[in-house]
Amino acid sequence: MSRASSVVELLLIASILVLISSLSFEVMVRSRGAQLVERYIHSHETPSSGDTVVIHYYGRLAAKQGWRFDSTYDHKDENGDPLPFQFVLASGKVISGIESAVRTMKVGGIRRVVIPPSQGYQNTSQEPIPPNFFDRQRLFTTIFNPTRLANGEGLTLGTLIFDIELVSVRHQ
Repeated sequence: MSRASSVVELLLIASILVLISSLSFEVMVRSRGAQLVERYIHSHETPSSGDTVVIHYYGRLAAKQGWRFDSTYDHKDENGDPLPFQFVLASGKVISGIESAVRTMKVGGIRRVVIPPSQGYQNTSQEPIPPNFFDRQRLFTTIFNPTRLANGEGLTLGTLIFDIELVSVRHQ
């Protein structure tokens, strides 16, 4: 990568961060740095540890100018309807930034979450994982790029932006 393209990428990341900072984000409690902005707040129930939660999301990578690496709206069932993602809250199978975000949401609520690398993908087995091989490869080769990590770019590589809608909760 040339020095000029590195500068351009850093400027784009900076402009995304300025745009994000103009929104009224708040740091989530016990999230170790993940930030959120409420897009829509609903008055329904909040999930608890051990509950199965069902969400829709758009996942973007800040290091690739907001490249959308995955969306549940792109996953379709046999009828062509969007297939939501479900997981057990506090199971440890999902990246901790999403767990922190969903834990305090109400069913029907929508929020945007900026997840720092420390709360994002720590390895390639954490969910949600893009089902498309090429998207998965691009995501992981960006986040875990050893050359760029060695160059000190780790803080920009793994920053994730998720728009999450809590669709439903099944209590344990």
